Amino acid sequence: MSRYRTLAIITSVILVFDQATKLYVDANFRLHESVPVIRGFFHLTYVRNKGAAFGILADNAVRIPFFITVSTIAMIGILWYIKHIRADQKLTFFSLSLIFSGALGNLIDRIRLGEVIDFIDIFWQRHHWPAFNVADSAITVGVTLLFIEMWREDRHKQAKSPVNESKVV
Repeated sequence: MSRYRTLAIITSVILVFDQATKLYVDANFRLHESVPVIRGFFHLTYVRNKGAAFGILADNAVRIPFFITVSTIAMIGILWYIKHIRADQKLTFFSLSLIFSGALGNLIDRIRLGEVIDFIDIFWQRHHWPAFNVADSAITVGVTLLFIEMWREDRHKQAKSPVNESKVV
């Protein structure tokens, strides 16, 4: 199966799940309504994020064109990179596919709504993580897997390289 066909399948699955959950929350919750799933740890809380991660640039007048441009450039970069990775770099491919899918999911919200629907609300006692969505989760998992793969590749290269012997003076 071609890389781009596999990317299309992964993206379709993530995108359907992301957009369906956002549409569900938008249709069934009032803004800022919160429903406990696991009391004291996990709620579904409907919020809208005008900015990037943690609300960065939320009040900037050029935020929508900026985020649309950055997302589009990042997605084009991912497509280019996928074309050039080795066939044995399956985890790298999967990681980039998740990042691409998440970026597309949030890009759709920005184009459609001018902001992103978030609803996954995780907290413990006074420690509260900002609400996020399925697309954000795909991006986070993708970036984490990509860092793990880069670390593994680096360790593999170091193990294969000849030991540098230093002279003792």
